[in-house]
Amino acid sequence: MTTAAAGSPRTYQVRTYGCQMNVHDSERISGLLEQAGYVRAGEAEDSPDVVVFNTCAVRENADNRLYGNLGHLRPVKDRHPGMQIAVGGCLAQKDRGDIVRKAPWVDVVFGTHNIGSLPVLLERARHNAAAEVEILESLDVFPSTLPTRRESTYAGWVSISVGCNNTCTFCIVPSLRGKEKDRRPGDILSEVRALVDEGVLEVTLLGQNVNSYGVEFGDRYAFGKLLRACGEIDGLERVRFTSPHPKDFTDDVIAAMAETPNVCHSLHMPLQSGSDDVLRAMRRSYRAERYLGIIDKVRAAMPDAAITTDIIVGFPGETEADFERTLEVVRAARFSSAFTFQYSKRPGTPAATMDGQLPKQVVQERYERLIACVEEITWAENKKLVGEAVEVLVAVGEGRKDERTGRLSGRARDGRLVHFDAGSYAGAIRPGDIVHTVVTYAAPHHLNADGEPLSHRRTRAGDAAEAGRATRTPGVLLGLPTIGAPAAAPAPTTGCAVSH
Repeated sequence: MTTAAAGSPRTYQVRTYGCQMNVHDSERISGLLEQAGYVRAGEAEDSPDVVVFNTCAVRENADNRLYGNLGHLRPVKDRHPGMQIAVGGCLAQKDRGDIVRKAPWVDVVFGTHNIGSLPVLLERARHNAAAEVEILESLDVFPSTLPTRRESTYAGWVSISVGCNNTCTFCIVPSLRGKEKDRRPGDILSEVRALVDEGVLEVTLLGQNVNSYGVEFGDRYAFGKLLRACGEIDGLERVRFTSPHPKDFTDDVIAAMAETPNVCHSLHMPLQSGSDDVLRAMRRSYRAERYLGIIDKVRAAMPDAAITTDIIVGFPGETEADFERTLEVVRAARFSSAFTFQYSKRPGTPAATMDGQLPKQVVQERYERLIACVEEITWAENKKLVGEAVEVLVAVGEGRKDERTGRLSGRARDGRLVHFDAGSYAGAIRPGDIVHTVVTYAAPHHLNADGEPLSHRRTRAGDAAEAGRATRTPGVLLGLPTIGAPAAAPAPTTGCAVSH
């Protein structure tokens, strides 16, 4: 007996943890399953036929979170014979067979290099009534050749590379995702054009170290050229990228950002620490002066640029003087936002065995001081925008209080979150539409625009959102089994669509 009714397609649900790469991988997992005949479970469905966990191994509690969620699912699976549970992503790549040993009710474990195997592994596990564990040590096929079910009609991720050649001592990702593999420019641009043909307005170029793109085929200027090429694509209104590494940041990329109209003046560039000693211990091959020099060049070319960052507090051996240097760099950089983390020991990384592991209370106290410093700066920077007109790409799910406040939300071109009043356009504005409005209030993490919008432009992305269409990009994949009834073909689209 299976959970799907006889003759009906099996349902699936994907639960994602971690970075943007994982989010995009989950879109591929969904695309693969739908190509194989599965259908996405409804929001209220508590027992889909297949639950896939796409995991992250970066944070210390990643293991506990996974096994806790697997434990919650065990009684659900016991009540629904035929239900399957699959675990993929970085934690699966790291823990491998340990997952089935700790949670024997898991049916499939697959790694970061063989996402495309998932439908076959699910079918094999059903047929053999036994767990299937398949972890490849190197990339099977470049992930973007796989079919993708995009989560948005207006913005989309496009991978330009996978893997990383850096050896940061706190990071386990290179050992789990492998050495950098670069995608050919023509393939990237073809995917971008396909998304724009579906109505997508915004594309984010994605890589573990996005601006080292080209290292595999020997062109250190390839990333700047790629940005400029994106500027030639009609209908593509916004181009973003994440995350660059300061060591690979070249002047030609700054010029490409400044001179290509659809490349947004927003830059997310991880700092990690403002202390040169800590950066050295992290094996980050730049120093604070170099980092601030890049920011100075970016702002000289684009005075309106919004710069965001990642910072780790409490790295082994970090002294109070080291932490103060981080605060100094934060004050000098004037970030518009910062993702702040307390150092998390990860088995398998060099930092995990370093001397000078700091007590939790010391790390917590520094973390709170960093948050206070960052928020003071981001609030001051946001206040400068009060009275300014902003272009907002209307989004879904950005404003958790929108229903209560009656506002809509979206992102300005510089990436800032804007909550706005629809005014006389209420009921007419859809996700994916473009609104121009004036900022009336600033908070540390968002802007409000509570006056009448200056304008509202309907887009093909908005048309797709209104019609309930999900953007799908085809992949090249042979020999997939199909489960149950074939999925209905997506309705043809004439306009705008995709995800962020």
